Amino acid sequence: TKCVHLSPVSLSEVTATSRHYVDRLFDPDPQKVLQGVIDMKNAVIGNNKQKANLIVLGAVPRLLYLLQQGSSSSELRAECAVVLGSLAMGTENNIKSLVDCHIIPALLQGLLCPDLIFIEACLRCLRTVFISPVTPVQLLYTDPTVIPHLMSLLCRSQRTQEYITQIFSHCCKTPEHQTVLFNHGAIQNIAPLLISPSYKVRMQALKCFSVLAYENTQVSMTLVNVLVDEELLSQVFVRMMQRDQPIDMQLTAAKCLTYMCRAGAIRTDDSCIVLKTLPCLVRMCSKERLLEERVEGAETLAYLMEPDVELQRIASVTDHLVAMLADYFKYPSSVSAITDIKRLDHDLKHAHELRQAAFKLYASLGSNDEDIRKKITETENMMDRIVSGLSESSVKVRLAAVRCLHSLSRSVQQLRTSFHDHAVWKPLMKLLQNAPDEVLVMASSTLCNLLLEFSPSKEPILESGVIELLCSLTQSDSPALRVNGIWALMNMAFQADQKVKGEIVRALGTEQLFRLLSDPDSNVLMKTLGLLRNLLSTRPHIDQVMSSHGKQIMQAVTLILEGEHSIEVKEQTLCILANIADGNTAKELIMTNDDILQKIKYYMAHSNVKLQLAATFCISNLIWNEEDGSQERQDKLRELGFVDILHKLTQASDPNLCDRSDTATHTSLPLSFSFSLHKTDAHKHAHCVVGY
Repeated sequence: TKCVHLSPVSLSEVTATSRHYVDRLFDPDPQKVLQGVIDMKNAVIGNNKQKANLIVLGAVPRLLYLLQQGSSSSELRAECAVVLGSLAMGTENNIKSLVDCHIIPALLQGLLCPDLIFIEACLRCLRTVFISPVTPVQLLYTDPTVIPHLMSLLCRSQRTQEYITQIFSHCCKTPEHQTVLFNHGAIQNIAPLLISPSYKVRMQALKCFSVLAYENTQVSMTLVNVLVDEELLSQVFVRMMQRDQPIDMQLTAAKCLTYMCRAGAIRTDDSCIVLKTLPCLVRMCSKERLLEERVEGAETLAYLMEPDVELQRIASVTDHLVAMLADYFKYPSSVSAITDIKRLDHDLKHAHELRQAAFKLYASLGSNDEDIRKKITETENMMDRIVSGLSESSVKVRLAAVRCLHSLSRSVQQLRTSFHDHAVWKPLMKLLQNAPDEVLVMASSTLCNLLLEFSPSKEPILESGVIELLCSLTQSDSPALRVNGIWALMNMAFQADQKVKGEIVRALGTEQLFRLLSDPDSNVLMKTLGLLRNLLSTRPHIDQVMSSHGKQIMQAVTLILEGEHSIEVKEQTLCILANIADGNTAKELIMTNDDILQKIKYYMAHSNVKLQLAATFCISNLIWNEEDGSQERQDKLRELGFVDILHKLTQASDPNLCDRSDTATHTSLPLSFSFSLHKTDAHKHAHCVVGY
């Protein structure tokens, strides 16, 4: 039949005993069939080979047939469900066979029967099937009547409560799943189970809330107002985090509060976060805890404090956390006090998860505070560990290591010291050659920071042929990679010599440059304008670039100023015009273009001060009277009404605009300005690159 998986057991291995068990299921005497099922149940307990034999011999379709037959007794149906549940406890192949035989719809149908013992047996089997990674969770949501019916069964017994909440927590994988469960009353139905006398029920209910609240504002905002036996749910979670509770409960309750906090339902300075959740998660990182508890504790703590500098500072001085995490890289060692061989074998296989969790937590800890970054880099062999992490076989460890490196690269001090001393750029460049997109995004973000002008790594990176690599990133389908590619080029062009600028223009190609100027992603457009502005800084460079690409650049500028773009984009574009106006020969491209002059005039009278100021810079540079042709330019601009506008702007309420206009009307003063875009400048146009 369709559900038979012959691998890994071949028919030749099937014993006569196994055949006998299956044959008895077809006996015409119902009593003998029942006894046959009971004997089969006893035979398969703890015997994976026997389970596989029976599946190969077609026991599953027959058991399902008996389970669904109205003429079968309640006892027979329940025993069939128990045997199917036992078969499901075997290998993943067993589960696949059961799912292929449509066990899930058959068991869900069985839940409509009034008999509680049968319902519990069906739910137990469903639970076992659904917690397997090979079962498609979507099968729970195919029939829209299933979830409301499961909700209605929660009140039947402690077993139904335990199995149903376990099914929900394993099958809630997407925002859509969260919404379905929420809309069918998951919160009201499951909340009372948190004070059940059964530990298993309390635990599964708690796990349900953790998956429901994860990155879900609607659920989290609802949870924060829920009362359980006249006590706020958040306080119930706080009690569950007490040290005398089982570790699994402490950890899951901490996750619930973490997710509610990240979703905005609880403030980061709330005492239940600062005094309860954070210390509980730090406790989970200690070496007394099991490997999986340390991993989950560190990853949850990293997530909790990721956006909040105050929580990062508190965590960094709680229980010597920074030093405690260093132990994550030493475990398990040959001298580990693990007497359980199975546990040692498990931990050796999963040690990389500890390293991944430590990198994630270090990244979160060091994302804002300079002192914490210093503390991290001074932890024993930390930079060497990060460098090693960049070349680990596990993609998840590589991603976590580069995320940690990126967090530390936000520090000017670390860029100048640790990053330089350990030549971090070399493994980073290697990582960029061939990596999945998520690693590439983080690695290229880090590279942006290593290319800042004060970073000693900038020169060796330039010499390593990075320009071609960055140009290829700008052609990626991923907007994040396009942004990073162009951002790194922008940093590279900042105060660069003409040779480097020429290489960038050649490698990128004018066609790609102008394609990026019409990119649908506004971040890509902003960074491309930033690159262009850096290419057009210092007069010889401005004149050189404009002599070869002037026509296309003026065309692109016109299109952006005419288009539906943000204030920031238009401000950046006007700053490019101001730089062009600072060139010796390039300024003629503006003076001979009446359309552009009218646009500058329009923006000088705009309601937004930033645009007025940027447009006024253009005119300042055009009318500076110490250059050839300045008189003719002044005459033309006076005719076009620019001087009148400048006079009006001297009365502007904004002091910067007022000063700039006043200076521009006194043309004997030196008025020429051109700006490179980097982390800051006179216009505050740049997004601060350190910290990206």
